[in-house]
Amino acid sequence: MALPTRVPQGYVDPVDSLNREFNTMLNRFFGAQDGGGSRLAPYGVDVREDADHIYVEAELPGFRKEDVDITLENSTLTISAERKESKQQDEQADWLLRERRYSRFLRSFTLPPTVDERSVDAKLNDGVLTVVLNKREETKPRKISVS
Repeated sequence: MALPTRVPQGYVDPVDSLNREFNTMLNRFFGAQDGGGSRLAPYGVDVREDADHIYVEAELPGFRKEDVDITLENSTLTISAERKESKQQDEQADWLLRERRYSRFLRSFTLPPTVDERSVDAKLNDGVLTVVLNKREETKPRKISVS
């Protein structure tokens, strides 16, 4: 949650107000930038765990499995997806509004040492990517019987 940098009390400077409105307009127009000028998609990610697995669920609406790239290297899980514009659609229509031409998703997570990096499963279903990371056997809780 972002906190306001300045809370107006009484008098509001019209130049300051205009400056904030202009900055808000620019931020909405350009969106989040990753340095290369591409628009980063603001989709949510959930991470949860149980005794045997860690689950990473990422919203990727409109992405196909061919658009998604998942890497696991040095205990870092990276999920990236890129949706490019279709040249065929450009030639067939006069656009009235076009906001979905290109989007990119990129998130990285540092994994705990309990993860078995050789055993990972990923599925994309109904716009939700689910990555299941198995925990190493020696790190799983085990029941000890009392004799």
